[in-house]
Amino acid sequence: MDLSQLDLRDPDVVIRMFREGAEASRGAACRRGSIDLIEPPGLLIATGDLHDNPIHMARVVEAAGMGPTPIEDAERRHLTLHELIHSDRLMNGMDMSYRALARAAALKAAYPERVHLLLANHELSQVIGAGIVKDGVKVVEAFDAGVEFVFGERAEEVEAAIDEFVRAMPLALRCVTPRGDILCAHSLPGIGMMGRFDPSVLTRNLKPEDYEPRQGSAHLMVWGRGYDAEQLEDLVERWGINWFILGHEKAENGAKFVAPNAIVLNSDHERGVYLPVDLEHPPTPSEAMQMVVPLSH
Repeated sequence: MDLSQLDLRDPDVVIRMFREGAEASRGAACRRGSIDLIEPPGLLIATGDLHDNPIHMARVVEAAGMGPTPIEDAERRHLTLHELIHSDRLMNGMDMSYRALARAAALKAAYPERVHLLLANHELSQVIGAGIVKDGVKVVEAFDAGVEFVFGERAEEVEAAIDEFVRAMPLALRCVTPRGDILCAHSLPGIGMMGRFDPSVLTRNLKPEDYEPRQGSAHLMVWGRGYDAEQLEDLVERWGINWFILGHEKAENGAKFVAPNAIVLNSDHERGVYLPVDLEHPPTPSEAMQMVVPLSH
């Protein structure tokens, strides 16, 4: 798929992309309640936050066999995408990262069983209107300004389609493997959030209250930081997971190990990476740290 050929200034085209992406997210055969679930055989291209880095997004799409260049085993490849919006590259104070989100929606519609768009805190904050200040920029307002600049009187329709698309995203991707399951998610609830967090959120459909700031379990999960070894072990036990692939937190070298069973990936900065995972022969977290692929080359 050549994402560069999409018309991202036509409101009817963009609205259709978001609605088709939402429908694909909700209706995919891999969807199980609030998560996607995949099984071997297959190769997962796991990514971290992208924050509208178009070069790195194109490279992970290519690695997943979904770009314009054919790849021999493309049909067995899966791709996770999350934290796509809120770029640090603004145009007259406006954020145009709706385009990255629209490209992701087009990918999901084209490859509903292979593309897994995970709910992240920036996408959720955008649709619920919760303010985020990043490097001095009010990013929700900058994103809104970009949509209004491009679409004018049709901006509200585009924003409604974005809302539908984001609310259709799964919270996580569960990868069944012979060496234990791997859970890919944007983040996990922080230690102080566990008293309010409902661990059953991964085994049921999401409800409107799950998105509520600082109370809903989806909100607590995508915003969580500072999880420790005891908490990771507790979630492994509760969810029957072997290890986690996460984003959200800073990994200066592109990937970092969080003992005893989690890896954090960043895909947006100059040291950004992705992680290929063979679902038939998955690595351990320590092995995975040696397998990450740099995106800058």
